[in-house]
Amino acid sequence: MAECDHDCAQCQSAEGCGERENPASFKKPCHPESHIGKVIGVVSGKGGVGKSLVTSILAVRMRRAGKKVAILDADITGPSIPKTFHVTGPVRSDGDSFYPVETKTGIKVMSLNLLLPHETDPVVWRGPVIAGALQQFWTDVIYGDVDYLFVDMPPGTGDVPLTVYQSLPLDGILIVASPQELVGMIVEKAANMARMMRIPVLGLVENYSYFQCPDCGNRHEIFGKSRLDEAAAAQGVACKDRVPVDPSLAAAVDAGTLEDASLPYLDNAVTMLQALKN
Repeated sequence: MAECDHDCAQCQSAEGCGERENPASFKKPCHPESHIGKVIGVVSGKGGVGKSLVTSILAVRMRRAGKKVAILDADITGPSIPKTFHVTGPVRSDGDSFYPVETKTGIKVMSLNLLLPHETDPVVWRGPVIAGALQQFWTDVIYGDVDYLFVDMPPGTGDVPLTVYQSLPLDGILIVASPQELVGMIVEKAANMARMMRIPVLGLVENYSYFQCPDCGNRHEIFGKSRLDEAAAAQGVACKDRVPVDPSLAAAVDAGTLEDASLPYLDNAVTMLQALKN
């Protein structure tokens, strides 16, 4: 039997070992003054499909349902959550810990843009530095009492999503996609990565699903035929939602007034989240 070097990718052993069969946990404890119920990741296999929008809608809907809600903006190099809620930094710190900024309805937000001198400053960091900052958003931030912490994940299946999967005690993920066939393939990659990390896939959201004409009321699938039912069946996921192309929704995000907007979307996801057992 070959000597174990704890690198399973290069292991030459024909037999399993304890490190492979029972891998060490890399989960980090949250701040001692944080008491967090459910941790839900919102992921996408590629950028530009509305992952941050879905995160924000879910946070607002759950807050309207009377839940205590927080958002951890894990998209370090492309943070958009502060603009969506029209919140600005700097984040308050006591030297050892940080306090998230609260929106007008009490949603707690932690994002790198709340730490930068200017929100347009680029984050030119290598992967290990980004991963370290992300872990600090979990371990060094005092979220207080929170029923649901939504993690707005960076797109793809690379280093930073892996850090989230390994470091945070995710209760499950929601995958966001658009109708294009290519994205359907990428959805499968995202689902497979979650399952490799033993994270449940709780639901699928198809964004840009259709456009409803304000004059005639007809629905037009301008980004292609919906593949939500097909993808959900392939992944064995019961919870599924569609979000249309809605100009008023886009305007609310641009103005930072999403909390004031009518949000008749993601009913199934909201019901599913409320039903999760503690």
